[in-house]
Amino acid sequence: MYKSFYKLSKNPFQQNADPAFFFDSASHKRAKAYLRYGLAHGEGFVVVTGAPGTGKTMLVKELAQFLKKDNVVCIGSLVTSNVGAEDTLRMLAATFGVFYELDDSKAALLNRIETFFKDKAKQGKRVLLIVDEAQNLPRQSIEELRMLSNFEWEGKIIFQTFLMGQEELGQTLFSPDMEQVRQRVVATYQLKSLTEQETKDYILFRMEKAGWSGGDLFSDDIFPLIYKFTCGVPRRINSLCDRLLLFGFLEELKEIGAQAVKKVISEIKNDYKSMAKTSKKENIAGVPETQSVAVSVENPDLARKVELLEQRVQELSDKLTKEQALLRKAILIQLDMGDVYSDD
Repeated sequence: MYKSFYKLSKNPFQQNADPAFFFDSASHKRAKAYLRYGLAHGEGFVVVTGAPGTGKTMLVKELAQFLKKDNVVCIGSLVTSNVGAEDTLRMLAATFGVFYELDDSKAALLNRIETFFKDKAKQGKRVLLIVDEAQNLPRQSIEELRMLSNFEWEGKIIFQTFLMGQEELGQTLFSPDMEQVRQRVVATYQLKSLTEQETKDYILFRMEKAGWSGGDLFSDDIFPLIYKFTCGVPRRINSLCDRLLLFGFLEELKEIGAQAVKKVISEIKNDYKSMAKTSKKENIAGVPETQSVAVSVENPDLARKVELLEQRVQELSDKLTKEQALLRKAILIQLDMGDVYSDD
């Protein structure tokens, strides 16, 4: 919507992980170094953890781009859900295109997977599985991957796993019953958020990747505010900056300063409060609950009047909120239609 206004070729703060927008922060460089060290090691597990939104999926896609140039490694990327051990094996087989029958026993499935690994080894390749959102893997599924790491051909390990997940993954791996898995871990790293300077560099980097020609669009005083609100988490930065550019477009701002950032942050906070308030009001039956001011039971008439007044105020407030939301949607739809007819 704001691309034409700011002369951008694409959305600079899209939420999907596009390797073209990979930003090499100090933490991401270090994570890449650990991954490549593990790759050179050629066996076992490499584990990278991080809080939601810190860029693990982006790191996976950047690594996959890098490995496409490597004819020695056959890679498969798998995004996990909470599935059982045998389902994990089936997902792995599907990821690598290994044919199997739906009624295959576990032994038959393992045999098909091992045959695939050995066929690749005969071609001079080894197999790498990159598991994203690996915190969803049950312990038994991780144990199955450990067992696969035992497969060899001519004395060489032919299967390796990279586990990418949230901090809970580290907690799982360091539980007492995971000792055998820990012994197979060759490298671990915890991905960190961006620093304040990196937050500024990240925003400008993504803008330039989206076709921004530079200039005085952003005043210097906005970056500390953005960093404070987002804590340097890339996904949060993307969300805030996307809304900031939309706000700038709607207000026709040629320069975005601190006041604009404060306004957008305030709107986001109010949105969160409204959602929390709505959620709190709704009970299991979906019936709104009201909060009553403490009124003496000695005056029941007054208490009833106050209760009715509170209900009326709440009804008007809810109606106003809904009307504002509908008005906002109508404006955005109208703007979208304008973009359809003005673009291309």
